Amino acid sequence: MDTVTITRVAEARWEAVDEGRIIGHGDLSHRPDGRLFISIDVWQDAAFDRLAAAMLADLTEPLHTLVGEDDHELKSTWERLGFTLGRREREYVLSTESVGMPQLPAGVTILPGGEADEGSLRALDRAIRAEVEATVGWHTMPAEVRPRPAGDTLVDPSKYAVAVRDGQYAGLIRVVPVRSRARIGLLAVRADQRRHGIGRALLTHALGALHRDGIGSAWAEVDETNMAAITLVEGIGARQSGSYLELVRH
Repeated sequence: MDTVTITRVAEARWEAVDEGRIIGHGDLSHRPDGRLFISIDVWQDAAFDRLAAAMLADLTEPLHTLVGEDDHELKSTWERLGFTLGRREREYVLSTESVGMPQLPAGVTILPGGEADEGSLRALDRAIRAEVEATVGWHTMPAEVRPRPAGDTLVDPSKYAVAVRDGQYAGLIRVVPVRSRARIGLLAVRADQRRHGIGRALLTHALGALHRDGIGSAWAEVDETNMAAITLVEGIGARQSGSYLELVRH
């Protein structure tokens, strides 16, 4: 391995080269919530540590990486480099077929994406974020939006559908189309509005809207400790497609 050189070829990519051949690369992704995720793909196992050392030297901690729960060898490799378990999450695939019209609870209407009042939507987002942080902690939520000045966490209000109950903004869902699929980035309901079927109504509304746009499926990540979310997605027929460990090095 003395002939291997590691070069940072772009802001988010490192390459391992041996005698003119690329034998591996490391990649960096900036999540919208500010977390830095790294990954390494090598064709010669011995290049892994060299790439990891270069990336860790260049980057500011904390750093995160995702590992399949059954990939014990890769998990051990990252742990040897100082990474520890941050959280476990399940990935679900949700079909947009045959979801039907959302069953709206009494007094509830849904504003499709882009129709909510922006000021009220921002206030709802801040209130939900504060409630989550005060209870289970925002780290249990899927990666979402980096807080901006004055606590602003909305990047594109048009991606949010909102449930309104008796004139008050009660819950929201954020959907981001990605080619022929879509990601359910966030589904949350105000604490005092839960257990009324609002979350289910928002989710079925979003899936129905995707279906009308010709998108056949969506995916969502759910923290394994969030039993309410697991019950919700499995209750509408979501299929678990994977289970992942989020490892972190501080």
